[in-house]
Amino acid sequence: MTAPAVNDGPHPTRPGSGPRTLLVAPGRHGAYQTIGAALRDVPDGGVVSVADGSYPETFELLDRSLTVRAVDGATVVLDGSGGDWPVLAVRGGSLTLEGVEVRASVAAIQVENAHLTVDRCTISARVGPAISVRGCPRFAVRRCTISGSAQGIVVESSSGRVDDSSVEDVASDGVVVGLGADPEIRNCTISDCGQRGIYVYQYARPVIEGCDISGTTGPGIAVAHQSRPVVRRTRVRNVQGVGIAFGPGCAGSVEECQLDNTAEPSVEIAEGATPTVTEPVRRPAATGDVGLDDLLAELDGMVGLAAVKAEVRGLVDEIQVNEWRRKAGLPVGGVSHHLIFAGAPGTGKTTVARTYGKLLKALGVLARGQFREVSRRDLVGQYIGHTAEKTTQVFEAAKGGVLFIDEAYTLSRQAGSGGDFGQEVIDTLVKLMEDHRDDVAVIVAGYTGEMTDFLAVNPGLASRFSKTIEFENYTPEDLLQIIGRMVAQGDYLMDDDARPVLLDYFDRVSRDPNFGNARDARRLFEGVRKAQSQRLRALGRVPDVTELRTVTAADVRAASA
Repeated sequence: MTAPAVNDGPHPTRPGSGPRTLLVAPGRHGAYQTIGAALRDVPDGGVVSVADGSYPETFELLDRSLTVRAVDGATVVLDGSGGDWPVLAVRGGSLTLEGVEVRASVAAIQVENAHLTVDRCTISARVGPAISVRGCPRFAVRRCTISGSAQGIVVESSSGRVDDSSVEDVASDGVVVGLGADPEIRNCTISDCGQRGIYVYQYARPVIEGCDISGTTGPGIAVAHQSRPVVRRTRVRNVQGVGIAFGPGCAGSVEECQLDNTAEPSVEIAEGATPTVTEPVRRPAATGDVGLDDLLAELDGMVGLAAVKAEVRGLVDEIQVNEWRRKAGLPVGGVSHHLIFAGAPGTGKTTVARTYGKLLKALGVLARGQFREVSRRDLVGQYIGHTAEKTTQVFEAAKGGVLFIDEAYTLSRQAGSGGDFGQEVIDTLVKLMEDHRDDVAVIVAGYTGEMTDFLAVNPGLASRFSKTIEFENYTPEDLLQIIGRMVAQGDYLMDDDARPVLLDYFDRVSRDPNFGNARDARRLFEGVRKAQSQRLRALGRVPDVTELRTVTAADVRAASA
């Protein structure tokens, strides 16, 4: 175990150069032997790329800006379980951590007054929080797995996002949000917590949307000390306490949530609490066609995508009729649930894939309906035999739900070359998809033309997929509607004069071959918020509530310039 590294001051980059990358590969000549040695030499803005191995190292980063990522296909473990300090303690600057497993005793990742991004990491801490952020202006936790910790994620006085992550088997609270923090927690699974699933306290204002919370000793969600969360389309089930509890003086909203097998009342509101509760639902777990109409309504509620919705509804109709035929003793042909989603980025492929899994569960086709998103780096290994092993492990973990492979065509770009194992992934998938056709739905996604090349790599690959669904670009009117939803969700108002400016902008940028559809719309909205902030700061006074909520045509022009 090495002692925490000490910052030795800023590391300037060379003029005109891109980010410098330093390789850590123990035993390899010309590479760094430890992560700590690479961190001492890497300039600010640089990248430390880490090869396979377990690294018994811990670090203290002061006002540094850098990225630490696993080499594609590598299994990298930062093992600080023998120490009594955090594995990664970050103060100031920024840290991006990608594809790394972090094991800790006291705390795994502890960040103060810095920018943090943690992507596709596995994190545990025996007697402390897996991730703790405090005073951070921006953080992002994406596609991470947190387990075996005292607490999962602790967010205080910070803004950011937790997306598509799971928190499980924690001794205390799964997620803690406090001290005025306002993160967005979306599409996360929180289960098996010794206390509460999510604890919100001291003026916190999180948005909790599309989450699944289960197996808690206390309430699924507990709100205290003047906090105002928005809890939307979230399911709380099989908890010992009430589903959602609001303490005195708390407000916020509960919108279209499903509460199953909780203590009474499902939503507990203390005297002096004033949350808005819209259609709290208590119903049995989905079996057969229970909940099917709700899921189809959710699909229909997506902006645009008329042809996609029709294709998915056609699949649902076929599966439902086959089930009726089976119950009537009539013959039913074999049906593959594997699909190809083709189209440009930002057209809703991931969202539709997630809904498709829920539909298959509601129809009784899949046991769990969970969603697992992977890319090339999650499947490809570094040596012969490693790739098949990794791919099989990912496939096994996805059983009962949807395995979504984004940018699947990257597996075939170098297939057949001596140094690439993409072909091995494809060959392994072809066999697994046939052997377990009823246990998992595999969805591969990417650009239309490149997906055609992908299917040509293995003669049996195309036959494993029942259908190709084409996702067309959003129209300018669709994108205006998407922006409108972002405005409403953020509690903003848009001047009527801003709408034609937005339409003109989307009409112009949609002709660019690199157009990102909804991703570009989200980037533009963030730019509009920034432009509004700059305009209001220049007023020389404190704006009133209407001014704080209103975005103008000038804000849109500034953001789109």
